[in-house]
Amino acid sequence: MNTRFNELKERVLTCVESVVIGKRPVIEDVFCAFLAQGNVLLEDYPGVAKTLMAKSFAKALGVDFKRIQFTPDLLPGDISGASIFNRNTSEFEFLPGPLFSNILLADEINRASPKTQSALLEAMGEKQVTLEGVTREMAKPFWVIATQNPIEFESTFPLPEAQMDRFVVRLSIGYPSAELECQLLSERVQRKAENATLTSVLSAGEALWMQHQIENVTIDSSLQRYIVDIVQMTRARPQISVGSSPRGSLALMAMARARAAINGRDYVIPDDIKYFAASVLAHRIVLIPELWLSSNESLLQIQKILDLVRVPMLDVEVA
Repeated sequence: MNTRFNELKERVLTCVESVVIGKRPVIEDVFCAFLAQGNVLLEDYPGVAKTLMAKSFAKALGVDFKRIQFTPDLLPGDISGASIFNRNTSEFEFLPGPLFSNILLADEINRASPKTQSALLEAMGEKQVTLEGVTREMAKPFWVIATQNPIEFESTFPLPEAQMDRFVVRLSIGYPSAELECQLLSERVQRKAENATLTSVLSAGEALWMQHQIENVTIDSSLQRYIVDIVQMTRARPQISVGSSPRGSLALMAMARARAAINGRDYVIPDDIKYFAASVLAHRIVLIPELWLSSNESLLQIQKILDLVRVPMLDVEVA
C-alpha cells in the first residue's frame, strides 16, 4: 500500500492502543472490519473494554459516535427516530435517533426484542433506512459495533441468522495478562482521571479515503476460488445443517483484502484468507443439534474445513 495509507493506519492503531492496552491484534482486526465497511460483533465478558474500543475508534477517526444500551423495553423508534408534530409550523418534523451517526455502538444487542433488533437490519446491510415511506441515507462512514455477553442468557433474545449474517466478523477481546493488567492500573494512577483523553488523528474524509483504498488491493482468481471452496464446504459437511451464504464469501474476501492493506501489501495471500476464515464464517453456519452444546464447535468446524481445502499456489513471489 502507499505511504500515506500506512501512515494514517499507524496513527489510528497507535491512538486506540494507547487506551486499549496490549490488544494490538484485536484492534487491527476491528480496524480491518472498518476498512472492509463491515459491521462487527464483539462477543465477550463484561469489563474487557468493548465499549472503550468503540469509543476510541470513533475519536481516533474523527467521526460522530452514539451508543444505545439495548434493553427488553427498547422500541424500534428509539433507535431510528420518529416524526414529531411541530405546532409552530403545523408540520411533522423528523427527529433522527442515534442510528444516524457514523459509529453506532449497539451495547448488549441480544437484550432487545427481535422487532427492535430488526430495526438495524436495513441500515447495516444497505446503509440506508426507510421510515414512514421515506428512505434516508446513513452518514458516511457508517459502522455498527455490537456487543453481547456470551454467558448470560436470561432475558435475552438470540440474534436470528439473518442478522448474524450482517456482521462481517465476530470477535472477542479476552482478558489481559497479569503484566498488562498491572500496566492498566499503573496508567490509571498516573493520569489521575477515570477516562483517558484522546485526540482525533484522522478526519472523516481521511477515514473514507482509507476505505476506498481497499478496492486497490488485488486478489488472484485462484484465491477467489479458494474462498468459494471454503464456503462451499460449509454447505457440504454433515456436521453443519446450514452453511454460509454467498455474503460470507464476499465478507471473507473483503476482510482478506483489508488485512493485506494493514500489512502493507496491495495483494492478498492465502494466509490473509485463513486468518479471518473462522471469525467471518463461524457465526454464519448452523450446526446439527447434536453439536449445539459445544461452545467452540463452529470454530473447530471452520478449522477442519481449512485443513481439507487445498491452498492454491500463487505465481507471484511473496516477500
